[in-house]
Amino acid sequence: MFFHRHTGSSQGLLASLRVLSAFVALILISTTAQAVQKPNIILILADDAGYADFSFQGSEVFQTPNIDRIAKNGTRFAQAYVSAAVCGPSRAGLVTGKYQQRFGYEENNVPGYMSASGTTGDDMGLPLDEKTIADHLKPLGYHSAILGKWHLGNADRFHPLKRGFDEFYGFRGGARSYFPFNESNPNSRWEDFLERGFGSFAESPKYFTDALTDEAVAFVERNNSEPFFLYLSYTAVHAPMDTLPEDLAAFPELSGNRKKVAAMTRALDRGVGKLLDALEQQKLIDNTLIVFTNDNGGPTDHNASNNFPLSGTKATHLEGGIRVPFVMQWPGRIPAKQTFPAPISLLDLLPTFYAAAGGQTSTLEDIDGVNLLPFLNGEASGQPHQSLYWKKESRAAIRDGDWKLLRFPDRPAELYNLAEDVSETQNLAQQYPHKVTALYKKLFQWELQLERPRWQLKREFEGQALERMDTYRQAKLPETTKNH
Repeated sequence: MFFHRHTGSSQGLLASLRVLSAFVALILISTTAQAVQKPNIILILADDAGYADFSFQGSEVFQTPNIDRIAKNGTRFAQAYVSAAVCGPSRAGLVTGKYQQRFGYEENNVPGYMSASGTTGDDMGLPLDEKTIADHLKPLGYHSAILGKWHLGNADRFHPLKRGFDEFYGFRGGARSYFPFNESNPNSRWEDFLERGFGSFAESPKYFTDALTDEAVAFVERNNSEPFFLYLSYTAVHAPMDTLPEDLAAFPELSGNRKKVAAMTRALDRGVGKLLDALEQQKLIDNTLIVFTNDNGGPTDHNASNNFPLSGTKATHLEGGIRVPFVMQWPGRIPAKQTFPAPISLLDLLPTFYAAAGGQTSTLEDIDGVNLLPFLNGEASGQPHQSLYWKKESRAAIRDGDWKLLRFPDRPAELYNLAEDVSETQNLAQQYPHKVTALYKKLFQWELQLERPRWQLKREFEGQALERMDTYRQAKLPETTKNH
């Protein structure tokens, strides 16, 4: 339709060429516009942080002005949940957008201690047939990097560069020193050495939080002309409780691990600030979707983190083990200075990022997460999830609306109404036996869809987890935290 029949004169040909050139120009302009519209996506994940240990969460002692910038420029989520109460399984759910138990990744870190399938040691990891966020974003034109903690398998076949990511600077294990390994700071686990790319191990002289921050800034600076996905997986504030003297000095009123976790949080916030500044300097901040959250509840017994007003700690299904801080900003696309009240899950990150990148979420197969963007911009009403689930062997929990049922191996099930009792102090199981029965059955119907666990821990560790839960059963407010 754009060509004229040849008449023997050059005028017809020139006219046809002009029309064709204009058409090509329109295509190029349209393609360029679409590329510009694709946002950069940054996921900043803290490790083992307390629910109340940020100023945007109410802390008066732990001042986090840079992370607060994300909350002020975006939306804070009041009820954000992880899919597991410990690090590795939580990350398995996060990167796949599905309950990790559905592919046999029970709430046990890798390497596990026992394996029903005969899998041992470094052979334990995220199954190779599961697609990650990076896998999904690659066909949409995204360049992806993970910086920091991987914790989804030590063997080479589980390596991030074989799971959709284009760049890796971090370590394969679950925890490591914040200072470089050397003769005076030895390391016995090869997976905890700092690695760049695939198989190139070299320790950085910097404090690990600062090393990851500097790498994140460099990544942004060299990828400022193409859409990118950056998964900044900090180890702060996971043990060991390594700190810098200048950060410790900022909290003279605190002592012990409480002082150390405050110092580590200060370094974390400083890093987030440097990354935000780099985005502003590169004029990318307005076209970048940023999420800051945490991988599970704070382990109060290990790092003195504070989960107030929530009961429980990491490794428990009480709210303090599974509810986490969560803020998101995307200027002009999601509301600023707002709080989203309904429950969400970190499983929602994958479909949300995919939709933001221009993908059709209807093409995503077999995921449990929900695209949050329609709920934030007013296109969808109601709640993203009616029910959320957790399972660790015989322990399990379900949240259905405002009701939450906890199932235990050593005591009767417990029932709470979270709208009225966020600290889970009033067990309503005897008062509402029919609700207990209904939720018990709904939980079991979900479990019927799950794979058998690929590996487990020794049973003695389950006993320790229940002791830990009982010790931190009541939400406590240490005098030194001054949180509200």
